[in-house]
Amino acid sequence: MLGLPKGAVFLIPWTEDWEREFILEKERIQNKIGNYTVAVHHIGSTSVKHLSAKPIIDIAIEINDFNGGEFCISPLEEIGYSYKGTEILPDRHYFSKGEPRTHQIHMYQSGNKYLLEQLKFRDYLRKYDKARVEYEQLKLKLSKTNKNNKHRYAEEKTDFVKSILEKL
Repeated sequence: MLGLPKGAVFLIPWTEDWEREFILEKERIQNKIGNYTVAVHHIGSTSVKHLSAKPIIDIAIEINDFNGGEFCISPLEEIGYSYKGTEILPDRHYFSKGEPRTHQIHMYQSGNKYLLEQLKFRDYLRKYDKARVEYEQLKLKLSKTNKNNKHRYAEEKTDFVKSILEKL
């Protein structure tokens, strides 16, 4: 199951379908903009086995030149993405797909600190079961108290994420 209605927050148990969906979407993306990409990464909670998540596939696209992201807008729109600009989240081009939203792209220049943090946090949760379980428990609690406030849900996870990144 994929898709999260606008403003809603709910989690579903991890499924192998998310990995398969990422692989298919990565192929679609590379077919359209592969000449601009350095790498296409599966990020966010759907990229961590056995971690409950909002049913949205988060994708980080790494590009050599941030301004080159402008050349990717039209091709990504051809495969269903809507370009949201560079003001939604810091230092990235942001795209979403579907209504309800099923995929989102964060497009970063190589070496971007937010990209590196995303990858480090993902890799830490993949490696350390205890941290993954702790994070899942926090997310489940926050999803219940912030069912209609995705911004507050995200903010209240920040301290946990920072505590992990400080170890790295």
